[in-house]
Amino acid sequence: MKKDREKKLSSAELASFCSQMAAVLKAGISPGEGVAIMLEDTDSPQEREILSAIQETLNTTGVFSMGLEDAGVFPEYMLNMVRLGEQSGRQDEVMESLAGHYEREADLSSAVKSALTYPCIMIGMMVLVVLVLVTKVLPVFQQVYAQLGQSMAGISKGLLDMGQAINRYSLVLLALLVFAVLVCLVFSKTSYGRKQGALLFSRLPFARNFILKKASCRFASGMSLALKSGLTPEEGMDLAGTLTENPDFQGRIAQCRKFMEEGEPLPQSLSRSGIFTGMDARLLTVGDRTGSIDEAMEKIAVRCQEELDESMENAVSVIEPTLVAILSIIVGLILLSVMMPLMGILAGL
Repeated sequence: MKKDREKKLSSAELASFCSQMAAVLKAGISPGEGVAIMLEDTDSPQEREILSAIQETLNTTGVFSMGLEDAGVFPEYMLNMVRLGEQSGRQDEVMESLAGHYEREADLSSAVKSALTYPCIMIGMMVLVVLVLVTKVLPVFQQVYAQLGQSMAGISKGLLDMGQAINRYSLVLLALLVFAVLVCLVFSKTSYGRKQGALLFSRLPFARNFILKKASCRFASGMSLALKSGLTPEEGMDLAGTLTENPDFQGRIAQCRKFMEEGEPLPQSLSRSGIFTGMDARLLTVGDRTGSIDEAMEKIAVRCQEELDESMENAVSVIEPTLVAILSIIVGLILLSVMMPLMGILAGL
């Protein structure tokens, strides 16, 4: 009986599992014996639960793909590829290719997290510094103005009022902040929340090219695996298309299918639909003529991964000084809004 689990395995965990199963199958060991060996070697309660579920189904049906399905933690794409491996008798090759695919997915996820972590920390520091200025520093200047028989005006007055409001309702604001963080954490753990977060991120102007490049990387990796497993280009496209939910890229895939239905070869259809262009399109054409289009897809997936890593490193290198400059300007403007009138008052004494 299939067990529905909200939390699926991460790409790194999937890569590790597929790599171990590939080694087991290449050694001539059956999937059932391989799962039993992995079950003996693991100390993790979660892994034992998953492997036990797989083993239970294997003992009953003898079908590896059904065991993975009943475990309830493996993605549909992997289940489809495992079924294909069983039908074609190339299960060891499929598991090895899946390991490579999910290793690239893990590297991609790690690169994205690394690229987003530093800007988030910097933005948090910026907010903290500004809060300290308006809630702690400006009231000190207000006392200096009062001792001189003057009061703040203009921007400095508005910032002081904002700081006083934050102090007055600090507990309420803190509670709302904690609530918002908890909601974000809960949503990030669900497939619906992750989907909505990805949709929101995709609407940002600077994110479009990055998302399309990421979708291309996943598509190329999925197509390479599907073609190596003996699928036709049309079948491979159906499977690889499930790896991304970006509407723009899905539209390109639909257009590519239409071109193929009209009789165009796969490389030309991919090029006309805008999925792969330039050097990638030429590489696919050569691969199609030499009968190695699956290898061409794999090379494109690896190159896309490298380009994504490089582009994110470049983005971080630009964002870092930009955020520092913005923080310096904000702090400088706040202090100038207070100091300039104060200097004028002191000069008139």
